[in-house]
Amino acid sequence: MYQIDFTKPCHVHFIGIGGISMSGLAEILNKEGFTVTGSDVRESDVTKMLTEKGIRIYYGQVAENLVSEPDTALVVYTAAISEDNPELLYAKEKELPLLSRAQLLGQIMDNYRYSIAVSGTHGKTTTTAMLAHILLTAEKDPTVSIGGMLDVIGGNIRTGSSPYFVTEACEYTNSYHAFRPYLSIILNIDNDHLDFFHNLENIVKSFATFATKLQDGGILIVNGDMPYLEDIRKAVAEKNCRLITFGLGEQNDYRATAILMDEDGHPTYTLIRKPGIAEATGSSDGDADSSATAADDIEGAGPRVVLSVTGEHNAVNSLSAIAAAEALGIEMGPILAGLRSCSSAKRRFEFKGRLENGVTIVDDYAHHPTEIAATVAVGRSVAKGELWIAFQPHTYSRTKALLPDFAEALSPADHVLIADIYAAREKDDGTVHSRDLEEKLKQLGCDAVYLGDFPTIEKYFTEHCRNNDLLITMGAGPIDSVGVDLLSK
Repeated sequence: MYQIDFTKPCHVHFIGIGGISMSGLAEILNKEGFTVTGSDVRESDVTKMLTEKGIRIYYGQVAENLVSEPDTALVVYTAAISEDNPELLYAKEKELPLLSRAQLLGQIMDNYRYSIAVSGTHGKTTTTAMLAHILLTAEKDPTVSIGGMLDVIGGNIRTGSSPYFVTEACEYTNSYHAFRPYLSIILNIDNDHLDFFHNLENIVKSFATFATKLQDGGILIVNGDMPYLEDIRKAVAEKNCRLITFGLGEQNDYRATAILMDEDGHPTYTLIRKPGIAEATGSSDGDADSSATAADDIEGAGPRVVLSVTGEHNAVNSLSAIAAAEALGIEMGPILAGLRSCSSAKRRFEFKGRLENGVTIVDDYAHHPTEIAATVAVGRSVAKGELWIAFQPHTYSRTKALLPDFAEALSPADHVLIADIYAAREKDDGTVHSRDLEEKLKQLGCDAVYLGDFPTIEKYFTEHCRNNDLLITMGAGPIDSVGVDLLSK
């Protein structure tokens, strides 16, 4: 396999350079002195930004793009690129070295002493954002690659000049098996991407394999409350690594107690660490702020943690970020300040605005029942009026496999407006429809209506909402445009 060498920059061409991850990798190589070119189907804000950084981009993917770049030494592609893509076919014909996006990311990580991979079915983007804020607050000058737009780094990528690199590690197609991180986080394991994994057993095996990819002497941080902890323990039993657990259960090395929510759904909690865990990491509480709580007399009670993200689930996620930061030797002062400054990444319970009648519009990327249930719970806790969800199901296979779970997760809302299924990478085989979700929700007593397209959803909501209601546009597709349109009128 071709190996990227930062000491010998070459010409790298990206097929599909406008993707959220591909664009970030292109930026990193561009900063490291590589000649970077790429192609995409159409121009976008991302490709415009890359062009401004001196990267040449072709629109339309044809063999002539590579013919025009005769010194290309490496071609990078994503799983979304079809086997009959003209550029990919040309690269194979000319026997140009090829790397998948995940393979390239894994090789880039090898150039950083402290590479950190954040995995889990849910919460990767927010937890990566937390770690980015902590590392920046601690003045570690990290390189960051995140699957969303983060204000503090001005996009989805930050290229630093230090040994610290933090990135999301996506399980789909086992792409994260190409990574060899110094520190890995497993936030949770859940039933998802069944078009690839087929069943939960295969998903658990995939995460267990990911755990074994850790560098010798590395650090593995795992949710100690999940039922698959022993699968992970067994996988790394013979490996020279340190395993740290986090969660709400008393058995965990890092846990949260006395969790409180403010009126906007932001949690605060008392951090509890097992005696000796902080000393083992080489960190200290330093000038950490502490407020008296009923948990103060618990052995290992630490400071009060204040978050600017929403939901109890993110309190749990933040424990993994604290554990990772302490394992890297960062003191508690910068950790707490970094967490406090970290608001959600774009499309993670993102406040979009208010209408004249006081209706609040929030957008969230949730597209799996577990994520939806967490987001709906936050919505219920902060809504001053009724809670509306404008939901766009994501992929036919996920909707079909988890249909009862989707209905259960959405049912606590007062009203659910359902859009057509967003196909993403799939084709409609006719076996599932958004009307099936409408029927399931009605059976649960929820006011649900299938409306199909976005303009119809906007019209229905405008005609039926009341003062001070809360609307959450929800899904991994372009459902966020509903909120944008409503606010622009």
